[in-house]
Amino acid sequence: MSKVRMGLIRKKTDLSMEDFQAYWLNHHGQLVRQTPGLSEYWQNHVIDRLQRGIDFTRGAWEFDGFSQLWIADQHQPFGGGELPEKILADENKFLGSLHIVAIEQATVVAVPETSIRKKMMKRMSVIRRRPELTESEFRDEWKVHADWVKTMSGVVGYRQNAVVARELFKGHPCSHDDLPIDGIVEFWFESTDALQAAFGSPQGQKTMAHAKTFLSEITAFLVDEHRII
Repeated sequence: MSKVRMGLIRKKTDLSMEDFQAYWLNHHGQLVRQTPGLSEYWQNHVIDRLQRGIDFTRGAWEFDGFSQLWIADQHQPFGGGELPEKILADENKFLGSLHIVAIEQATVVAVPETSIRKKMMKRMSVIRRRPELTESEFRDEWKVHADWVKTMSGVVGYRQNAVVARELFKGHPCSHDDLPIDGIVEFWFESTDALQAAFGSPQGQKTMAHAKTFLSEITAFLVDEHRII
């Protein structure tokens, strides 16, 4: 399993979505890419907030983007010196809020190469476990769920990101009660039609029936992904 640092991002309210995305991609991204030990860095810009294909309670989460950083030192992710201060100062220019989660990532259906992914449709979903389940019970059942997803036709990539640590405010660890997110799902399909067909199929319906046995919320977003490193 890979360990990845993810940012759950909301833009400043006075910024248009276009200005937010342009600044994040063209300015902030170039600053963060200077991080020592950063082997891979992706930005996921939210372009759609419909559930699409699933009949499931949507959570109250409203994010404008998700960052993903494959970084060597999770405890001091941006190294020493001036860079962490520069990144923080720059975040204050365009972010309204930022939550951080450390995740353990498991690839269930191999993700296409970057050049192919540019032509794909990606959906990211924030998930929350049923309240009667422990964290361990949730993760065990999510592993079972992976086998159900494998039966769905049209899925060209699928990753499970289990949350193992949380920061409601950057640099300040918090509890599950403060940031009740248990996982983040990544799905790739050829198109939104392929997504609808996959979840509408008998296999897709059985998969979602199983999801309701261990999940209380799914909050889905279509994203436009950009690889910075």
